[in-house]
Amino acid sequence: MTGNKAVAYKGPGKVELIDIDYPTFELKDGPGVNPANVGRAVNHGVILKTVATNICGSDQHMVRGRTTAPPDLVLGHEITGEVVEVGRDVEFIKVGDLCSVPFNIACGRCRNCKERKTGICLNVNPDRPGSAYGYVDMGGWVGGQANYVLVPYADWNLLKFPDKDRAMEKILDLAMLSDIFPTGFHGAVSAGVGVGSTVYVAGAGPVGLAAATSAHLLGAAVVIVGDLNEDRLARARSFGCETVDLTKGGPAEQIEQILGVPEVDCGVDAVGFEARGHGHGKDAEEAPATVLNSLMDITAAGGALGIPGLYVTGDPGGIDEAAKKGALSLSLGTGWAKSLSFTTGQCPVMKYNRQLMMAILNDRVNIAKNVNAKAITLEEAPQGYAEFDAGAATKYVLNPNGYLS
Repeated sequence: MTGNKAVAYKGPGKVELIDIDYPTFELKDGPGVNPANVGRAVNHGVILKTVATNICGSDQHMVRGRTTAPPDLVLGHEITGEVVEVGRDVEFIKVGDLCSVPFNIACGRCRNCKERKTGICLNVNPDRPGSAYGYVDMGGWVGGQANYVLVPYADWNLLKFPDKDRAMEKILDLAMLSDIFPTGFHGAVSAGVGVGSTVYVAGAGPVGLAAATSAHLLGAAVVIVGDLNEDRLARARSFGCETVDLTKGGPAEQIEQILGVPEVDCGVDAVGFEARGHGHGKDAEEAPATVLNSLMDITAAGGALGIPGLYVTGDPGGIDEAAKKGALSLSLGTGWAKSLSFTTGQCPVMKYNRQLMMAILNDRVNIAKNVNAKAITLEEAPQGYAEFDAGAATKYVLNPNGYLS
């Protein structure tokens, strides 16, 4: 039996490399697995040997203890891999194929999947619509920060790269197709970004930088990125963004210095529920509604907000009882008065990943450079998590099987 090591959540602030079972074509009981999913046959799945699997800010929320994730939950929903086994019902994906795995698990059969709403598939999570690998309350599908991982509904879920050698030349870029590049792109698209748009992206983490990259790809005239972290702002400036340093005050006055008016056409929230108030330096207190409220203030009437930043229904570390249930003090009246539209929820990765793959393969975009992707070993994952949590302007890409140089 082939060995399988994985990165697991052990408790607030702690991840460890553990030994887990090699995948089979059946969902077994384990940390976070919904009892209704135990024993579920996955003959429509494949087993991947992991090529790249990234550390995500959404993982970091769990590792900080800000969700109800159980100990020993295997992490990792950003997966790229090579097929080493196929289930008996898989028809089109073959052993040896190199593929990107959308972080949303989708069946391809339900009403939502047929309407391209793959982030809210009805058949993969008994608790609620929508699922993901290695994530709390998502059905219990084992995460991909491991040597090997099971991918269900493989013919539907996997994006096969057309040429393996060509793909390996750009593998760090292609590794971003599983989540952050489509997620950032979805944030920009749902904010209405187009040719000539002025755009404000709240948050200069990897998703925010991916949203800014996407805004440029969509033809924006000016892309402004705001954050409290100067290293991350410098990363945004490195590919042509204007920046707003929120340690020096709110975004409106700084946007006015850039554009001549204190508003933008399109706003993107790439921060989520662990947002902090601006103007108070690096020790700014948590204020979970501050980004959404400031975006409503600075987005022009009739505009739109794309909200790829994560919001949860259960946050043990919330600042008050309301926040612990995901209830925020939103100035919805501002949004209503300005006729703003809002798009929230998981990005439906399959809606965008093939187009973004083609942009990467044909040198239209350098997403790995823009987010400062860095390959590290599986054993270095705890250090990568710690550095990312401390604010490193880096997208850590785990390299479990030595595919990455």
